Amino acid sequence: MAHAEQHRSHRIGWLRAAVLGANDGIVSTASLVVGVAAAESTRGNILVAGVAGLVAGAMSMAAGEYVSVSSQSDTENADLDRERKELAIDPQHEHAELAAIYVARGLDAKLAGEVATQLMAKDALGAHARDELGITEELSARPVQAAFASAGTFTAGAALPLILGAVVPREAIAWVVSGGSLFFLAILGALAAYAGGSPVWKSTARVAFWGALAMALTGGVGAMFGAAG
Repeated sequence: MAHAEQHRSHRIGWLRAAVLGANDGIVSTASLVVGVAAAESTRGNILVAGVAGLVAGAMSMAAGEYVSVSSQSDTENADLDRERKELAIDPQHEHAELAAIYVARGLDAKLAGEVATQLMAKDALGAHARDELGITEELSARPVQAAFASAGTFTAGAALPLILGAVVPREAIAWVVSGGSLFFLAILGALAAYAGGSPVWKSTARVAFWGALAMALTGGVGAMFGAAG
């Protein structure tokens, strides 16, 4: 009886960028708000710093993801161009190369040769890209997708501590934003684990720990400079 298998590796590209963006949005903005609040600044100054951090961070995430993933895409395209030329110049060698890969994976030489022949007859470049270079349609680099996913989720994540900072009493901003952001990070870790099919508790503990450390250090620096002022 046929059954559907649910694999999640096709989500790696956008999921990585989305989790990175949301996590960085929450952690960096919450840390900024906590640090400025600990320095005894006014609510207006705290929110201005937070909004500036949101805009700068979102643009930085978009640019960084686009540039880095574009570099990956350029490398993939260069490898594909090289493989395309090799297929045109010496298809017999490329056939032997592909067959050798299948032999290394457990097929006997005759069957490996037949498989390589049939796959290359249908899509020679695709077969070599997948089995020789490790480039697949699902996992190939997508710079624009990564940029939008990262910037969008950064903005959403950064908005959460900003909203808390805008609605709670001034004297409670540092504590409420810290606690609320840890809660948001825990939810993010759980959602990321669910989407990726990994253990929820491990992902939740990981993002919460690093978020708490970042806010504690930034709050300490803000308190130190606030006292010095």
